[in-house]
Amino acid sequence: MDFRDTFSPVSKLATVRVLLSLAAIKGWSLWQMDVNNAFLNGDLFEEVYMELPLGHKDRNKGLVCKLNRSIYGLRQASRQWFFKFSTALLKNNFKQSRNDYSLFSYGSGTDVVYLLVYVDDIILASASSTMLSNIQKLLQSIFKLKILGDLKYFLGLEIAKSTYGIHLCQRKYTLNLLQDTNFTTCKPTVLPMEPNLKLSSTDGTPLSDPSLYRRLVGRLIYLTISRLEITYAVNTLSQFMKSPSSSHMDALHHILQYLKGSPGQGLFFPANSDIRLMAYADSDWAGCPDTRRSVTGYSTFIGNSLISWKSSKQTTISRSSAEAEYRALAAVAAELSWLKRLMFDFNVIIDSAMLFCDSQSAIHIATNPTFHERTKHIEVDCHFIRERVVAGFIKLIHVKSKHQLADIFTKPVSAAQFHSLIAKFGILNIYMPNLRGDIRINS
Repeated sequence: MDFRDTFSPVSKLATVRVLLSLAAIKGWSLWQMDVNNAFLNGDLFEEVYMELPLGHKDRNKGLVCKLNRSIYGLRQASRQWFFKFSTALLKNNFKQSRNDYSLFSYGSGTDVVYLLVYVDDIILASASSTMLSNIQKLLQSIFKLKILGDLKYFLGLEIAKSTYGIHLCQRKYTLNLLQDTNFTTCKPTVLPMEPNLKLSSTDGTPLSDPSLYRRLVGRLIYLTISRLEITYAVNTLSQFMKSPSSSHMDALHHILQYLKGSPGQGLFFPANSDIRLMAYADSDWAGCPDTRRSVTGYSTFIGNSLISWKSSKQTTISRSSAEAEYRALAAVAAELSWLKRLMFDFNVIIDSAMLFCDSQSAIHIATNPTFHERTKHIEVDCHFIRERVVAGFIKLIHVKSKHQLADIFTKPVSAAQFHSLIAKFGILNIYMPNLRGDIRINS
């Protein structure tokens, strides 16, 4: 009863991808560690009493235990563990990032180690093996750790490293999902969602037991960590969690059929990539048939490495396609600004970022403050993109619609366009026989 916050900061998945992309480019070594009984290390700031465990001789005498440290089951246990861990790092001259509080660094210049923590899972990255060994010994002197060696499996993510780069996938997770849903022998499809499909809340008949639908959508949401091509489909289906229907379940099964055809597909971070920040932003005007709200989609890159992406319905109705595109530009501008600051924590300075958009009208609105009649009703926060353009950080570049990579996050596309786009995103399946040799990425 006597506590406030219970959440614990965990590393953003975009930060994990940034770390992997820079490790591939700069040839860093990646080590992994796990903390034994992490939550038992946390110190309590409140007085917490616990009933005596079953079988204790004094259990019936009205006595209780006063806890000096947190235990598993306390709602504040994860937060107290992170406080204990971060305080120990800061006392030993680590620097904590202000852009992702789970990212720490130690040292300077070429002798620097980056530490990323997700609850009790720790990643160490450095170009110096000596520094990695020293930090490992330091952490072992403070906490009881399992040294897991080279990074290969992290939060259900399978990581394979070679001289060509780093591959990130969730093959085991996907196979378990297919097995649990009895889709291991289904007929595979080539698309996660049928082209031009528009789902509505009035489609089909309501499901008698929506719990299965909700569990499957939740598991698919976690799969979008590495499977960006199903992001739009999963985001669309997640909007019907309250009252799913048979049509929504059919679309959900269609995604599982697509996964059956490529369970080992994932992101590839090439080693032969430059370090520059760029993004693609797009929108589907009035794409939602129920609310007539537009769908925002964007993707951000460090060189040829895909770092983050998003597919979401806009919060308000846009009066024109240009306005919908303008709102999408504002969303990705905020993401690029955060990535710029995060890259600085990795000693990488980014002066400008290229933002590709296929709407000339949206580009004119972002660069021309005199379009008052068309923008006077737009919220002030959307004009954030205009400020970034004036500052010279974001350079808006027009791209033809057929080359707009973010199109895959705004609507279902045809098979030809779908496979053309995912190839440009650097999506590979290293388990396919024809990719066991030389691995190359389309630029």
